[in-house]
Amino acid sequence: MSEEKNNPNTYSADNIQVLEGLEAVRKRPSMYIGDTGPKGLHHLVYEVVDNSIDEAVAGYCDTILVTIHKDNSISVQDNGRGIPTGINKKEGKSALELVMTILHAGGKFDKDTYKVSGGLHGVGVSCVNALSTHLKAEVHREGKIFNQEYQKGKPMYDVKEVGVSDMNGTIVTFSPDPEIFTQTLVYNYDTLANRLRELAFLNKGIVLTIVDERELNDDGTFRTDRFLSQGGLQEFVKFLDGNRTALIPEPIYLEGIKQGIPVELSFQYNDTYSENVHSYVNNINTIEGGSHVAGFRRGLTRILKKYADESGLLKNSKVDVTGDDFREGLTAVISVKVAEPQFEGQTKTKLGNTEVMGAVDVAVGEILGKYLEENPREAKIIVQKVIIAAQARAAARKARELVQRKTVMSGSGLPGKLADCSSKDPSLCEIFFVEGDSAGGTAKQGRDRNYQAIMPLRGKILNVEKAMEHKIYENEEIKNMFTAIGVSVGTEEDPKALNIAKLRYHKIIIMTDADVDGSHIATLILTFYFRYMRELIERGYIYIATPPLYLVKKGKDFEYAWNEDQRLAAIQRLKGSGKEDSVHVQRYKGLGEMNAEQLWDTTMNPEHRTLRQVTIDNAAECDRVFSMLMGDEVAPRREFIEKNAKYAKIDV
Repeated sequence: MSEEKNNPNTYSADNIQVLEGLEAVRKRPSMYIGDTGPKGLHHLVYEVVDNSIDEAVAGYCDTILVTIHKDNSISVQDNGRGIPTGINKKEGKSALELVMTILHAGGKFDKDTYKVSGGLHGVGVSCVNALSTHLKAEVHREGKIFNQEYQKGKPMYDVKEVGVSDMNGTIVTFSPDPEIFTQTLVYNYDTLANRLRELAFLNKGIVLTIVDERELNDDGTFRTDRFLSQGGLQEFVKFLDGNRTALIPEPIYLEGIKQGIPVELSFQYNDTYSENVHSYVNNINTIEGGSHVAGFRRGLTRILKKYADESGLLKNSKVDVTGDDFREGLTAVISVKVAEPQFEGQTKTKLGNTEVMGAVDVAVGEILGKYLEENPREAKIIVQKVIIAAQARAAARKARELVQRKTVMSGSGLPGKLADCSSKDPSLCEIFFVEGDSAGGTAKQGRDRNYQAIMPLRGKILNVEKAMEHKIYENEEIKNMFTAIGVSVGTEEDPKALNIAKLRYHKIIIMTDADVDGSHIATLILTFYFRYMRELIERGYIYIATPPLYLVKKGKDFEYAWNEDQRLAAIQRLKGSGKEDSVHVQRYKGLGEMNAEQLWDTTMNPEHRTLRQVTIDNAAECDRVFSMLMGDEVAPRREFIEKNAKYAKIDV
């Protein structure tokens, strides 16, 4: 048995190690999956998929299928080795039952079984089981089929053999528990598809397919997407930059083991002015960065600075070049595999392993140094981009300083159009950025002055996706937004860091008309927040107001409607046994068509309003969508609008 244990290709019942039990998961689910809203609901799927990905990374699986069934239950199937079903000697139970019912039970703690793993490191599938009303595990292994079913994490019967099979793999089917997930049980296809696409790029050669049995195509087949990447991160960078103009023909790419750590990275320069670095550890998106990102930046700056100095390209630039300048207009994806990752930061998604910094630094230095020597034309283009960035940074610093001076503490520094609230407690205060002076005036009359501030915006703000940084800080509406909410940009360590110590409101609400122009203005504002104040989104401070589309009225009776179904239902209720033309329907094309009382009742009163909180589930996908919606390329934008037209209502 000791020989079998030391054989890395052996995966048996005794590879499963048990650390502790399961009950706490149902009592405090947010500790294990983040929250019990839509994000946590989708996280259940990711945990099961991560188990299959770990099999793939170990070299035993190349196909994963996710199916959304009509009742919103989920199946995840792979062609891996299949979870062991034999009896674990220490526990006296089937290894499958241990994996499914015991927290921290799994092969991931045995480094002979899995060198690295994603997910919550053995917590995953048992958490999914605990938070599901029903889960069925079906294992195809060693020519046989085994299964076991569970209710809220408890086995309904012992693992049993139910048939023969000529394949290997595991199929997990589960139904989330409505007692836990009280907000929604409905899975969003695009959210799951985006994650599977991301995993395909991060794990080249693996086929990931998603099927939605709730939605039929025109030909009667289920909605399906299949993801397979042979180019890995190089393809990922091309995908992210699909709506930007690349400055070099192909993304720079490296894959290899550096200082004992598997590193894969790819990057390229484009014609925009923002830095877009996406980082992953064991397929986990480290949205706060960490040591692997620090190593990438250090290697990039070191090699580019050395090349620029030695080539003499900087001698006539008349500006001092810093590390930030080397990253402007850069899109990069970094993926490392770490056996014992240490996470830190606010959301536990910042890599702390110091040894990874050196490994990534070496990797970048190796590939970039070679690239610059072999491609002098592209090297010159990159350095010229760096010089332009340095000149723009100097201009942006001056523009930021003007904003900072206007932002300083005293009330006299606040924008003249801001109608502030009397409370000074940011956790109680909210500010509405309202489209136009007219609607702003109505909102000022209808608000609760104790905790609601109103700031009218004049027309469409600058499209920050296309603008150089100093132009952004010179824009009057953007300056007013900075000043009103009390944040500043730039510290001694990082000139682009957001300082929210003096943030004056914990609810920042975008309130625009329910028409095409209003949607465009909201998107411009969201683009600004995503590119320059992303921390406010990550902390959950940004919201979108949802004013009603219709007022349905009969005599003194009336109802508001936010969509077409509500409008039709309101007409039926109000007309009663009378004629339909006795009911009057008013379509609100702008906030200004409502009086102060109506605006308060429908859109501003916390007891009745609906606020949509802006979140970032997938930073890479958000980056791509914003660059597509606000960039110069028309074709992908048209395709996106046509694909999502059923979710939009457009006035012609």
